[in-house]
Amino acid sequence: MLPEELLKKIQRFHFKTRRLANDLFSGQYESAFKGRGIEFAEVREYQPGDDIRTIDWNVSARFGHPFVKVFHEERELTVILLLDLSGSHLFGTRVKFKRELLAEVAGMLAFLAIRTNDKVGAILFSSRVEKYIPPKKGASHVWGLIKEIFTYEPSDLTTNIDSVFTYLNRVTKRHAIVFLISDCMDTGFEKSFGLTAKKHDLTVIRVSDPAEEELPDVGLMTLRDPETGQVAWINTKSRGLRQRWRTEQEEQARYLSDLLRKSGVDLITLSTDGPVVEPLTRLFDQRRRRL
Repeated sequence: MLPEELLKKIQRFHFKTRRLANDLFSGQYESAFKGRGIEFAEVREYQPGDDIRTIDWNVSARFGHPFVKVFHEERELTVILLLDLSGSHLFGTRVKFKRELLAEVAGMLAFLAIRTNDKVGAILFSSRVEKYIPPKKGASHVWGLIKEIFTYEPSDLTTNIDSVFTYLNRVTKRHAIVFLISDCMDTGFEKSFGLTAKKHDLTVIRVSDPAEEELPDVGLMTLRDPETGQVAWINTKSRGLRQRWRTEQEEQARYLSDLLRKSGVDLITLSTDGPVVEPLTRLFDQRRRRL
């Protein structure tokens, strides 16, 4: 049984993400992510302006006047959310924690998927796959998914992105729309990432916090690694230390950027103190223009 305060928080979040999905992204998601092809629906009598290439000659000969084949886009898609629940997401210095930002984006995408009758599922991971939520339709399914994001306690707090892509490639046989939502503080997942990008329609949504980019010059301070639990005293007045911190962040960003460029995968970066709707809107618009 969830504590009443937590349940109310999840309910407020549930209604907020559903409203945003319904009010602000009408049609954009559907036009950005297309079905895999077209399927035959019916035949009907020829009308002026119909493409003569769609004439069904067998039916036309049987009835003595032209009939055309009608096709519909095979719209139903499967959306898979890869959600990073490692310890680094229990961090935030501004408006919200990174895990709350992750939940907000996941909730919006899930509601967008079910609005267009797509299935949506999720894989929760840390250093390993923690939980697999099979793709389904319906608002009650999304409600359950959001509750899992808020309440699930991972067995480990470290990160292994390779593990989730390896698992996805094994359990998801058909083409899917895949979103990795993570701070991407990991390396060594080039091979599994590349296989996923070839097999599925992959997008990376990186969540971040401003304090991670630059180490502030505030003198002696205590830092605790949220993934390992290690605690260290550091002197942030050290110019060399701040430069090493900055260099590590730049190397991590370069690794991800190179990987995305080679694989042709889209990236959007969201911050705990920044907007969510506008970056997603730009992503959908960019994809729509490429179709």
